[in-house]
Amino acid sequence: MNRNTKFAFALLLVGIAFSCKQVEKENAIAVADTSEMSADSTSVISSSAAAQPKNSTRKFVRTADIKFKVKNVYKSTNAIEDATSKFGGFVTYTNLQSTINDEDKTKISPDSTLVTTKYTVENNMTIRVPNTQLDTVIKTIAKQIGFLHYRLIKADDVTLQMLSNKMAQHRSATTEKRIANGIDTKGKKLNQIIDAEENLDAKKEANDSKTLENLSLKDQVNFSTLTLLVYQDQTIKQEMVVNEKSVNAYRPHIGLQVWDSIKTGWFMLENIISFLVVLWPFALIGSMGYLGYKKFIKK
Repeated sequence: MNRNTKFAFALLLVGIAFSCKQVEKENAIAVADTSEMSADSTSVISSSAAAQPKNSTRKFVRTADIKFKVKNVYKSTNAIEDATSKFGGFVTYTNLQSTINDEDKTKISPDSTLVTTKYTVENNMTIRVPNTQLDTVIKTIAKQIGFLHYRLIKADDVTLQMLSNKMAQHRSATTEKRIANGIDTKGKKLNQIIDAEENLDAKKEANDSKTLENLSLKDQVNFSTLTLLVYQDQTIKQEMVVNEKSVNAYRPHIGLQVWDSIKTGWFMLENIISFLVVLWPFALIGSMGYLGYKKFIKK
């Protein structure tokens, strides 16, 4: 091996080593970028409003409204539903559907047509999760996000409203008891008893209304509501379909058409002859009239 060959071989080894180092560096950068994107999506969608405050006596009704794009709506829907069930929640509404944006038909041959369909898949979901798991569920959903449109999180303080309902319940219960005692001990006249009973029913109805309102608020406090709009990029689907035969494909050949025409003409001639035969009485009367005219009138 001469000097030039050794030198070229050495340069080749150096080049290979440099290329390997460059590829490793690019792969490391790509992995770092992917990690940063995942961390960014999680940090963007998460919020302190979704976290349960520690050692707090306040009652919050938390709701979240999120719209985002994913790679595959069906797979992301399954992942979200699994996460919801895993953290003690449940799905109250899901509407997975495909919307056709455009459809084009191209005739490839007399027997086949290429159908090109452009469609978008999306899913509107409503899920409810324990308020203590809201932040965790949102962070889990963030792993599915490819592009975030918006994220709206609300935390409404209903502490005073629930306290007000309890106080109203207490007042109503006290009034009910007094009216009931009055009916039992002092009610003498029928009209007075009826009015008191109607007043008692109204108080009971108001008490029941406040009780149900408080139960509804407790349910909203205990389980947060998330409304999700998940969609993916437009998808294109192509498929070959068989063309339906034209009516002309079932037309008989010319010989059969000529034969059918001959038979049709013969049938028409038969109909004409039959019609003329039906008129024989008029022909007989006309002939007799003509003969009578020649024999008597003309003579």
